[in-house]
Amino acid sequence: MSRIKDILKQMGCFDKGVWVDYLVITFGAIVMAIGIGVFLVDAKVVPGGVSGLAMAIHYLSGNTIPVGLMIWILNIPLFIWGVMELGKQFGARTFIGFSLSSFFIDFCRGEFPGFKSFALQNHPAIVQMRETDFLFLILIGAVLLGIGLGIIFKFRGTTAGSDIVAAVAQKRWGIKPGMAIMVVDFCVITLAGIIIHFKGLATERPALNLTLYAFFLLFVSARLIDVILDGFDYAKSALIVTREIEKVSRIITYDMNRGATILQGHGLYTQEPREILYTVLSRKEIGVLTRKVKEIDKNAFIIVNNVHEVLGEGFRPRI
Repeated sequence: MSRIKDILKQMGCFDKGVWVDYLVITFGAIVMAIGIGVFLVDAKVVPGGVSGLAMAIHYLSGNTIPVGLMIWILNIPLFIWGVMELGKQFGARTFIGFSLSSFFIDFCRGEFPGFKSFALQNHPAIVQMRETDFLFLILIGAVLLGIGLGIIFKFRGTTAGSDIVAAVAQKRWGIKPGMAIMVVDFCVITLAGIIIHFKGLATERPALNLTLYAFFLLFVSARLIDVILDGFDYAKSALIVTREIEKVSRIITYDMNRGATILQGHGLYTQEPREILYTVLSRKEIGVLTRKVKEIDKNAFIIVNNVHEVLGEGFRPRI
């Protein structure tokens, strides 16, 4: 009993923060599952990776093998491979991530006994969208997929699949993860397109069109993942080189109620030591600061950069 307790403690099961992470990962898995199971599977637009491969097998089997179950089956050997090659970093969060997403995909599609009528993909609104507004359907699927994956990644979860392939490829052969994932996704999408074409499943739209939609889906979802992980630019940093360092410092400190740091620099052209002000402001405040600095010193040199996240007093943290 004590051995089990020690294992659970190592996994962080007694840490409230870990349980919050798992709850949010569950929410991300639900969002992702709706995107795939409700909007993409019957549209025959695959998202790449293990999910796309599972969808291809689903089509090849005549829609008899559930997509979520196939995702889970394909991820098990990849998960074991990842643990053997990369250690504990592919532990509980990875298993929970791909298991939850697999479960909710089949749940949303009504694949479980007693839940056949729950199949959300057969809702009249979804069916009509699939028939008359296909691009909007794919966009919604891409957005839900990207948001769901972004939430899972943000809270240190993963859905296994091509993430493990990319990590192992980087360790063994030095291949960059982005390149490995791109190659895997390209092969899966192409394979799915070939299956759709030769199985005669592209009744309303040519298989080539569906394949191009899949690449479009991949781009949109990838961008959304980046947005959730990095966030929209909600702050600006400024480096200010000026001879009126005292006056500018007072504006930042007293007029704007912000902090600043003085860095010691050295002019390459003048060969003179000089002080440089560094500060972080909101997007609204940066315009006020640059205007006031120019009023004090029209020759001031100001560099403004985007800031994705600020942890500290006066700024709201990212989730």
